[in-house]
Amino acid sequence: MSGILYGVGVGPGDPELLTIKAVRLIRENQVIAAPGENVRETTAYKIAVQAVPELEDKEHLPLFMPMVMDRKVMDENHQKAAKTIEQYLDKDINIVFLTLGDPTVYSTFSYVQKIVEADGYKTSLVSGVTSFCAAAAELNLPLAEWREPLHIIPAVHRLDSLPVEPGNYVLMKSGSKMEQVKSALRKTPLSVSMVENCGMPDQHIYRTLEEIPDDAGYFSLIIAKEIHR
Repeated sequence: MSGILYGVGVGPGDPELLTIKAVRLIRENQVIAAPGENVRETTAYKIAVQAVPELEDKEHLPLFMPMVMDRKVMDENHQKAAKTIEQYLDKDINIVFLTLGDPTVYSTFSYVQKIVEADGYKTSLVSGVTSFCAAAAELNLPLAEWREPLHIIPAVHRLDSLPVEPGNYVLMKSGSKMEQVKSALRKTPLSVSMVENCGMPDQHIYRTLEEIPDDAGYFSLIIAKEIHR
């Protein structure tokens, strides 16, 4: 017997968007992991603890996995995190790994999940509200209608190909290169909106490309839609 590693999405920022299942798993399990040096300082923890106050009394398992571009360093950190988790799983202890948004969308959890599964352990994904769905709701906009395609792109990695196909676009991870992203969008006929820090106390909404600041924060998500006349 061994424990199960749960990747639990906590949504983008608003604690009221945690699912009933996420709340239940946090309450039922004693060991809570998050990617960072101090679990209490992670954004995912700060969101979840507002919905599940008893999270404060759990055992917190920090997994230090800094965001770097060096794939070798990334792989080493993911391996270390997986081995730390497996020490608990070997004792038949479940781990709830908190992740922002949904664990199936550009999540650090997916890298650790693959390693843990390859080592013979069981994992389970618990869906959360995605940042782009929450941002669209804050903007009071539909993401896609009728036959419109929806493209979800990590903008910071795809600046040379934005946007090139018909449809609506979600540009994630835009904050660090916002000036270049805006420059690419100016060349398109798309209607652009952005939500910064969606669902958090310092949320900001920008409804035009011109309003978006070049120094927008890390949690900035752009929705660029086709204009139908």
